[in-house]
Amino acid sequence: MMVLENGSVAAQIRRPLFSFGVISDVQYADIPDGRSFLGVPRYYQHSILVLQRAVQKWNYMCNLSFAINFGDIVDGFCPKEESLNAVEKMAAEFERFNGPVYHMIGNHCLYNLPREKLLPILKIPSHDGFAYYHFSPTPDYRFIVLDAYDISAIGWPEDHPNKAKALEFLKEKNPNEDKNSPNGLSGFERRYLMFNGAVGKEQLEWLDHALQDATKSNQNVIICCHLPLHPGACSPAALLWNYEEVLDVIHRYKCVKACIAGHDHKGGHAVDSLGVHHRVLEAALECPPGTDAFGYIDVYDDRISLVGTDRMKSTDMLFSS
Repeated sequence: MMVLENGSVAAQIRRPLFSFGVISDVQYADIPDGRSFLGVPRYYQHSILVLQRAVQKWNYMCNLSFAINFGDIVDGFCPKEESLNAVEKMAAEFERFNGPVYHMIGNHCLYNLPREKLLPILKIPSHDGFAYYHFSPTPDYRFIVLDAYDISAIGWPEDHPNKAKALEFLKEKNPNEDKNSPNGLSGFERRYLMFNGAVGKEQLEWLDHALQDATKSNQNVIICCHLPLHPGACSPAALLWNYEEVLDVIHRYKCVKACIAGHDHKGGHAVDSLGVHHRVLEAALECPPGTDAFGYIDVYDDRISLVGTDRMKSTDMLFSS
């Protein structure tokens, strides 16, 4: 009998309630390879091959109920005249999966297309341009997808109030002329960058009501957000601006078992003070040719188990209660 590193064999003995595929930060662009501002290599053309292999693997397994893309489908360096075709091309690759695919928006998505064009292509349920929603694959589980760029300097029309709020917020929090620069910011203040965003008041109220309803329905909840929600799982510069407000809502209830995110390409995992798992997924974009970063998650009544491929680390997440 194979034993997991932490000694648990339960996840291998029992059949999961359901399973689903995961991938994040594909950031495809038909341009030469480059590097991040930290100097990490980025493989813009290879990333579509990572996605294609992910879909092939998911379809071969025949037991995945759905797949979730955690944002940034196309890179911001994609030439703007190619943005629409690139997003449609990548959406079509996801459509090759033999099941539903749930998307969320990331900053690179919004560099390419405004919300009114992006959301229909990705089939994201929307109201007034907002991109938060929830779904229940089984009566016992609810997935809540947050819009991390609700309050954001990118993606909204110039005269939108949420863009004005974001610009005013950045002016107050970040002294640099380049609002994507963390120079002079220390610790968790380094999250006050233009490529991040916040969850607005209405969305926070919606989240609270959704968690109330999930509690009444005896559902376990998995929260999905492009931006990480806990500093223990990511670099400070990758955090949601108002992660503390979101955690405050989450921690009012015992139903939330895990928060899964992208954005911080190296990935990470932490368990917060109330036992909620925070797993940041490794990026498909940073896979050298011939390597991969995707996976699937087996869901049980007392845990979820991420089975990663290659650069995506497998993670067994046991619920605290």
